[in-house]
Amino acid sequence: MHILLVDDSLPFDGYTPSSQPLGGVEKAFASLPAALRARGHEVEVVNRCGFPITADGVSWKPWEAPRPESCDVLIAYRKPALLDFEVEAARRILWIASPGGYLGRGPNPEILARHAAAPIVVSGPAHAATVPAALAGRVVEIAPGLRAPFREAEPMAPANPPRAVVTTHPLMDLDWLIELWTREIRPKVEDAELRIFSAMLDRGLLGGDVPERIRPVLDRALAAREHGVTILRPRADPDMADAYREARAHFYPGAEAEVYCATLAESQAVGLPAVARPFAATRERVVDGETGFIAPDDQAFASCAILLLMNVGVFESRSETARATQRGRGWDEAAAEFEALLR
Repeated sequence: MHILLVDDSLPFDGYTPSSQPLGGVEKAFASLPAALRARGHEVEVVNRCGFPITADGVSWKPWEAPRPESCDVLIAYRKPALLDFEVEAARRILWIASPGGYLGRGPNPEILARHAAAPIVVSGPAHAATVPAALAGRVVEIAPGLRAPFREAEPMAPANPPRAVVTTHPLMDLDWLIELWTREIRPKVEDAELRIFSAMLDRGLLGGDVPERIRPVLDRALAAREHGVTILRPRADPDMADAYREARAHFYPGAEAEVYCATLAESQAVGLPAVARPFAATRERVVDGETGFIAPDDQAFASCAILLLMNVGVFESRSETARATQRGRGWDEAAAEFEALLR
Protein backbone atom coordinates (compact mmCIF):
# COMPACT_ATOMS: atom_id res chain seq x y z
CA MET A 1 0.00 0.00 0.00
CA HIS A 2 1.28 3.47 -0.92
CA ILE A 3 0.80 5.86 2.03
CA LEU A 4 1.43 9.61 1.92
CA LEU A 5 1.61 11.69 5.12
CA VAL A 6 1.47 15.50 4.98
CA ASP A 7 2.16 18.19 7.59
CA ASP A 8 2.93 21.87 7.00
CA SER A 9 4.07 22.98 10.46
CA LEU A 10 7.74 22.87 11.47
CA PRO A 11 10.96 21.67 9.83
CA PHE A 12 11.92 18.16 10.98
CA ASP A 13 12.33 14.68 9.53
CA GLY A 14 12.50 11.05 10.58
CA TYR A 15 16.00 11.43 12.04
CA THR A 16 15.30 14.53 14.14
CA PRO A 17 14.11 12.88 17.42
CA SER A 18 17.38 10.96 17.70
CA SER A 19 19.57 14.03 17.29
CA GLN A 20 17.57 17.04 18.52
CA PRO A 21 14.85 17.80 21.07
CA LEU A 22 11.42 17.68 19.45
CA GLY A 23 7.93 18.26 20.79
CA GLY A 24 5.66 15.28 21.32
CA VAL A 25 3.28 16.35 18.54
CA GLU A 26 6.09 16.55 15.98
CA LYS A 27 7.75 13.41 17.32
CA ALA A 28 4.59 11.39 16.71
CA PHE A 29 4.48 12.48 13.07
CA ALA A 30 8.21 11.75 12.74
CA SER A 31 7.75 8.22 14.10
CA LEU A 32 4.72 6.74 12.32
CA PRO A 33 6.11 6.71 8.74
CA ALA A 34 9.05 4.41 9.54
CA ALA A 35 6.77 2.10 11.52
CA LEU A 36 4.40 1.83 8.54
CA ARG A 37 7.37 1.23 6.22
CA ALA A 38 8.59 -1.58 8.50
CA ARG A 39 5.19 -3.22 8.07
CA GLY A 40 5.76 -3.45 4.31
CA HIS A 41 4.17 -0.28 2.94
CA GLU A 42 5.58 2.27 0.54
CA VAL A 43 5.61 5.49 2.57
CA GLU A 44 6.27 9.09 1.58
CA VAL A 45 6.16 12.27 3.64
CA VAL A 46 5.68 15.86 2.49
CA ASN A 47 6.44 18.42 5.19
CA ARG A 48 8.72 21.38 5.97
CA CYS A 49 11.94 19.34 6.12
CA GLY A 50 14.93 21.27 4.81
CA PHE A 51 15.85 18.97 1.94
CA PRO A 52 14.86 15.58 0.48
CA ILE A 53 16.10 12.61 2.49
CA THR A 54 15.37 8.94 2.96
CA ALA A 55 15.03 7.92 6.62
CA ASP A 56 14.46 4.26 7.48
CA GLY A 57 13.21 3.61 3.97
CA VAL A 58 10.77 6.55 4.01
CA SER A 59 11.07 9.34 1.46
CA TRP A 60 10.79 12.79 3.10
CA LYS A 61 10.18 15.68 0.69
CA PRO A 62 10.18 19.45 1.39
CA TRP A 63 6.92 21.32 0.97
CA GLU A 64 8.05 23.02 -2.26
CA ALA A 65 9.39 19.83 -3.91
CA PRO A 66 7.53 17.95 -6.66
CA ARG A 67 4.78 15.86 -5.11
CA PRO A 68 3.42 12.41 -5.90
CA GLU A 69 0.42 12.36 -8.20
CA SER A 70 -1.37 9.50 -6.47
CA CYS A 71 -1.39 7.28 -3.40
CA ASP A 72 -3.63 4.71 -1.79
CA VAL A 73 -4.01 6.60 1.49
CA LEU A 74 -3.41 10.22 2.43
CA ILE A 75 -2.88 10.94 6.16
CA ALA A 76 -3.34 14.67 6.80
CA TYR A 77 -1.84 15.84 10.09
CA ARG A 78 -3.54 18.37 12.35
CA LYS A 79 -5.16 20.64 9.73
CA PRO A 80 -8.43 19.66 8.03
CA ALA A 81 -7.34 21.84 5.09
CA LEU A 82 -4.65 19.25 4.33
CA LEU A 83 -7.41 16.81 3.41
CA ASP A 84 -7.59 18.93 0.24
CA PHE A 85 -3.96 18.11 -0.57
CA GLU A 86 -3.77 17.73 -4.35
CA VAL A 87 -3.15 14.04 -4.85
CA GLU A 88 -5.32 11.25 -6.19
CA ALA A 89 -6.05 9.14 -3.10
CA ALA A 90 -8.46 6.27 -2.60
CA ARG A 91 -8.76 7.10 1.12
CA ARG A 92 -8.09 10.17 3.27
CA ILE A 93 -7.57 10.32 7.05
CA LEU A 94 -7.27 13.29 9.40
CA TRP A 95 -4.90 12.72 12.35
CA ILE A 96 -5.12 15.44 15.01
CA ALA A 97 -2.84 16.15 17.97
CA SER A 98 -4.44 19.05 19.87
CA PRO A 99 -7.87 19.57 21.49
CA GLY A 100 -10.50 19.00 18.83
CA GLY A 101 -12.70 22.02 19.39
CA TYR A 102 -11.14 23.80 16.41
CA LEU A 103 -12.70 21.23 14.08
CA GLY A 104 -16.04 22.95 14.59
CA ARG A 105 -14.80 26.47 13.82
CA GLY A 106 -13.97 28.57 10.77
CA PRO A 107 -13.80 26.72 7.45
CA ASN A 108 -13.20 23.33 9.11
CA PRO A 109 -16.83 22.09 9.26
CA GLU A 110 -17.21 22.67 5.52
CA ILE A 111 -13.93 20.90 4.76
CA LEU A 112 -14.84 17.94 6.95
CA ALA A 113 -18.28 17.74 5.35
CA ARG A 114 -16.62 17.64 1.95
CA HIS A 115 -14.47 14.72 3.16
CA ALA A 116 -17.26 12.98 5.06
CA ALA A 117 -15.66 9.55 4.69
CA ALA A 118 -12.41 10.61 6.35
CA PRO A 119 -11.98 9.21 9.88
CA ILE A 120 -10.53 11.50 12.56
CA VAL A 121 -7.73 9.85 14.54
CA VAL A 122 -7.19 11.01 18.15
CA SER A 123 -4.78 9.82 20.85
CA GLY A 124 -7.24 8.48 23.43
CA PRO A 125 -10.42 9.03 25.46
CA ALA A 126 -9.41 12.44 26.86
CA HIS A 127 -8.67 13.60 23.34
CA ALA A 128 -11.86 12.13 21.89
CA ALA A 129 -13.90 14.07 24.44
CA THR A 130 -12.69 17.37 22.95
CA VAL A 131 -14.06 16.66 19.46
CA PRO A 132 -17.42 18.31 18.63
CA ALA A 133 -20.35 15.95 19.19
CA ALA A 134 -21.38 16.20 15.56
CA LEU A 135 -18.11 14.51 14.57
CA ALA A 136 -18.00 11.89 17.31
CA GLY A 137 -19.04 9.09 14.97
CA ARG A 138 -15.92 9.62 12.88
CA VAL A 139 -13.44 9.48 15.77
CA VAL A 140 -10.96 6.61 16.03
CA GLU A 141 -8.66 6.34 19.06
CA ILE A 142 -5.06 5.33 18.30
CA ALA A 143 -2.60 6.07 21.08
CA PRO A 144 0.90 7.10 19.98
CA GLY A 145 3.72 4.61 20.40
CA LEU A 146 6.87 5.06 22.43
CA ARG A 147 10.25 5.33 20.77
CA ALA A 148 13.00 2.82 21.44
CA PRO A 149 15.26 4.99 23.66
CA PHE A 150 12.49 5.07 26.28
CA ARG A 151 11.19 1.52 25.89
CA GLU A 152 14.69 0.02 25.86
CA ALA A 153 16.38 2.31 28.40
CA GLU A 154 18.98 0.92 30.77
CA PRO A 155 17.88 0.31 34.39
CA MET A 156 17.25 3.29 36.61
CA ALA A 157 20.33 4.91 38.15
CA PRO A 158 19.03 7.64 40.50
CA ALA A 159 21.47 10.41 41.32
CA ASN A 160 22.42 11.40 44.84
CA PRO A 161 21.29 13.92 46.06
CA PRO A 162 17.77 13.03 44.87
CA ARG A 163 16.55 14.72 41.74
CA ALA A 164 13.14 15.55 40.28
CA VAL A 165 12.44 16.61 36.71
CA VAL A 166 9.71 18.74 35.18
CA THR A 167 8.95 19.04 31.46
CA THR A 168 5.79 21.14 31.54
CA HIS A 169 5.28 24.23 29.40
CA PRO A 170 6.15 27.37 31.42
CA LEU A 171 2.55 28.62 31.22
CA MET A 172 1.03 25.34 32.44
CA ASP A 173 1.40 26.24 36.13
CA LEU A 174 5.17 25.91 36.26
CA ASP A 175 5.19 28.95 38.57
CA TRP A 176 2.80 27.08 40.88
CA LEU A 177 5.14 24.09 40.96
CA ILE A 178 8.23 26.20 41.69
CA GLU A 179 6.41 27.94 44.53
CA LEU A 180 5.27 24.58 45.97
CA TRP A 181 8.82 23.25 45.66
CA THR A 182 10.39 26.16 47.53
CA ARG A 183 7.66 26.36 50.20
CA GLU A 184 6.77 22.72 50.91
CA ILE A 185 9.06 20.21 49.22
CA ARG A 186 12.66 21.47 49.35
CA PRO A 187 12.57 22.34 53.08
CA LYS A 188 11.82 18.66 53.80
CA VAL A 189 14.48 17.34 51.40
CA GLU A 190 17.16 19.97 51.79
CA ASP A 191 19.66 18.70 49.21
CA ALA A 192 17.12 17.77 46.51
CA GLU A 193 17.33 19.19 42.98
CA LEU A 194 14.53 20.24 40.63
CA ARG A 195 15.57 20.18 36.99
CA ILE A 196 13.32 22.12 34.61
CA PHE A 197 13.67 21.07 30.96
CA SER A 198 12.40 24.00 28.91
CA ALA A 199 13.74 25.38 25.63
CA MET A 200 11.99 28.68 26.22
CA LEU A 201 13.36 29.19 29.73
CA ASP A 202 16.81 28.04 28.61
CA ARG A 203 16.76 30.71 25.91
CA GLY A 204 15.90 33.32 28.53
CA LEU A 205 18.63 32.01 30.85
CA LEU A 206 21.16 32.58 28.07
CA GLY A 207 19.95 36.13 27.50
CA GLY A 208 17.65 35.50 24.56
CA ASP A 209 14.22 37.02 24.12
CA VAL A 210 11.23 35.31 25.72
CA PRO A 211 7.56 36.25 25.40
CA GLU A 212 6.47 38.84 27.95
CA ARG A 213 4.05 36.48 29.68
CA ILE A 214 6.88 33.96 30.15
CA ARG A 215 9.16 36.46 31.87
CA PRO A 216 7.58 36.13 35.38
CA VAL A 217 7.99 32.35 35.25
CA LEU A 218 11.62 32.71 34.19
CA ASP A 219 12.25 35.22 36.99
CA ARG A 220 10.70 32.87 39.54
CA ALA A 221 12.81 29.94 38.32
CA LEU A 222 15.98 32.04 38.47
CA ALA A 223 15.13 33.26 41.96
CA ALA A 224 14.71 29.65 43.08
CA ARG A 225 18.24 28.59 42.12
CA GLU A 226 19.26 28.76 45.77
CA HIS A 227 16.56 26.15 46.40
CA GLY A 228 18.08 23.63 43.99
CA VAL A 229 16.18 24.68 40.87
CA THR A 230 18.06 24.39 37.55
CA ILE A 231 16.94 25.28 34.02
CA LEU A 232 18.14 22.95 31.27
CA ARG A 233 17.61 22.68 27.54
CA PRO A 234 15.53 19.65 26.46
CA ARG A 235 17.55 16.87 24.90
CA ALA A 236 17.20 14.37 22.06
CA ASP A 237 15.51 11.08 22.96
CA PRO A 238 18.57 9.05 24.06
CA ASP A 239 19.84 11.78 26.40
CA MET A 240 16.35 12.57 27.69
CA ALA A 241 15.91 8.91 28.60
CA ASP A 242 19.13 9.16 30.63
CA ALA A 243 17.83 12.28 32.39
CA TYR A 244 14.77 10.28 33.46
CA ARG A 245 16.91 7.34 34.61
CA GLU A 246 18.87 9.61 36.94
CA ALA A 247 15.79 11.15 38.60
CA ARG A 248 13.52 10.00 41.41
CA ALA A 249 10.30 11.71 40.29
CA HIS A 250 8.65 13.44 37.36
CA PHE A 251 6.53 16.35 38.58
CA TYR A 252 3.73 17.06 36.14
CA PRO A 253 1.27 19.89 36.89
CA GLY A 254 -0.81 19.07 33.80
CA ALA A 255 -3.68 21.07 32.32
CA GLU A 256 -7.22 20.49 31.09
CA ALA A 257 -6.11 21.36 27.56
CA GLU A 258 -3.62 18.50 27.33
CA VAL A 259 -4.81 15.49 25.41
CA TYR A 260 -1.89 13.06 25.71
CA CYS A 261 1.14 14.18 27.87
CA ALA A 262 3.92 12.71 25.71
CA THR A 263 6.86 13.30 28.07
CA LEU A 264 4.92 11.70 30.90
CA ALA A 265 4.37 8.58 28.79
CA GLU A 266 8.09 8.50 27.96
CA SER A 267 9.31 8.90 31.54
CA GLN A 268 6.88 6.25 32.77
CA ALA A 269 8.28 3.81 30.21
CA VAL A 270 11.82 4.44 31.45
CA GLY A 271 10.65 3.67 35.00
CA LEU A 272 10.38 7.14 36.50
CA PRO A 273 7.44 7.52 38.91
CA ALA A 274 5.34 10.65 38.53
CA VAL A 275 3.38 13.02 40.71
CA ALA A 276 0.64 14.60 38.61
CA ARG A 277 -2.55 16.55 39.14
CA PRO A 278 -5.89 14.89 38.32
CA PHE A 279 -6.60 15.89 34.74
CA ALA A 280 -8.07 13.49 32.21
CA ALA A 281 -4.89 12.96 30.17
CA THR A 282 -2.62 12.56 33.20
CA ARG A 283 -4.98 9.88 34.54
CA GLU A 284 -4.50 8.01 31.27
CA ARG A 285 -0.70 8.09 31.65
CA VAL A 286 -0.19 7.43 35.39
CA VAL A 287 -1.66 4.52 37.35
CA ASP A 288 -2.39 6.15 40.70
CA GLY A 289 -0.58 4.45 43.57
CA GLU A 290 1.20 2.02 41.24
CA THR A 291 3.36 3.96 38.74
CA GLY A 292 3.20 7.22 40.66
CA PHE A 293 0.57 9.37 42.28
CA ILE A 294 -2.37 11.47 41.12
CA ALA A 295 -2.49 14.26 43.71
CA PRO A 296 -5.87 16.00 44.24
CA ASP A 297 -4.49 19.11 45.97
CA ASP A 298 -1.32 21.02 46.80
CA GLN A 299 -0.66 19.24 50.08
CA ALA A 300 -1.08 15.81 48.53
CA PHE A 301 1.22 16.77 45.66
CA ALA A 302 3.93 17.94 48.07
CA SER A 303 3.55 14.89 50.31
CA CYS A 304 3.81 12.44 47.40
CA ALA A 305 6.79 14.34 46.01
CA ILE A 306 8.61 14.16 49.34
CA LEU A 307 7.80 10.46 49.64
CA LEU A 308 9.37 9.61 46.27
CA LEU A 309 12.43 11.75 46.94
CA MET A 310 13.09 10.43 50.46
CA ASN A 311 11.74 6.88 50.63
CA VAL A 312 13.79 4.48 48.52
CA GLY A 313 11.30 1.64 48.94
CA VAL A 314 8.37 3.72 47.70
CA PHE A 315 10.43 4.95 44.73
CA GLU A 316 11.66 1.49 43.76
CA SER A 317 8.22 -0.11 43.94
CA ARG A 318 6.60 2.54 41.74
CA SER A 319 9.58 2.57 39.39
CA GLU A 320 9.52 -1.19 38.85
CA THR A 321 5.79 -1.16 38.16
CA ALA A 322 6.08 1.74 35.72
CA ARG A 323 8.94 0.08 33.88
CA ALA A 324 7.13 -3.27 33.69
CA THR A 325 3.72 -1.98 32.62
CA GLN A 326 4.16 1.32 30.79
CA ARG A 327 6.68 0.48 28.06
CA GLY A 328 4.74 -2.11 26.12
CA ARG A 329 3.34 0.04 23.33
CA GLY A 330 5.79 0.88 20.59
CA TRP A 331 5.24 2.46 17.21
CA ASP A 332 4.77 -0.94 15.58
CA GLU A 333 1.61 -1.42 17.66
CA ALA A 334 0.37 2.06 16.75
CA ALA A 335 1.18 1.46 13.07
CA ALA A 336 -0.77 -1.81 13.14
CA GLU A 337 -3.86 0.08 14.31
CA PHE A 338 -3.41 2.67 11.58
CA GLU A 339 -2.95 -0.21 9.12
CA ALA A 340 -6.30 -1.70 10.17
CA LEU A 341 -7.90 1.70 9.53
CA LEU A 342 -6.32 1.92 6.06
CA ARG A 343 -7.95 -1.22 4.71
